[in-house]
Amino acid sequence: MSESKIKSKCPVELFIDVMGSKWKILILWNLKNRTLRFSGLQKKMHNVNSKTITTHLRELENLKIISRVAYPEVPPRVEYSLTEYGKDLFPIFDAMRIWGLHYLECEGIKAKPC
Repeated sequence: MSESKIKSKCPVELFIDVMGSKWKILILWNLKNRTLRFSGLQKKMHNVNSKTITTHLRELENLKIISRVAYPEVPPRVEYSLTEYGKDLFPIFDAMRIWGLHYLECEGIKAKPC
């Protein structure tokens, strides 16, 4: 998403555009309170191909929601972590989790761990 598009957005529309993919939310959830290398993130998201993860990591990095640190080593080591913008999303994610738990409970469905 370009900066010119961000400047003229309704805040709710912006949030939907930024978080519009379940993969982005799962990437952020897996980075909660930790730094991961690409391989570690990929293991936690075992149903997602590497190209999809890479695409979403780049988008999140461009939006300053995650931080990417590349170390000048052989083989190269790259680590991903949340920025302050990324950390600010967790009250929203926690509210989503609580809503989901309530819904499942009301429907008599057992929740699985996230």
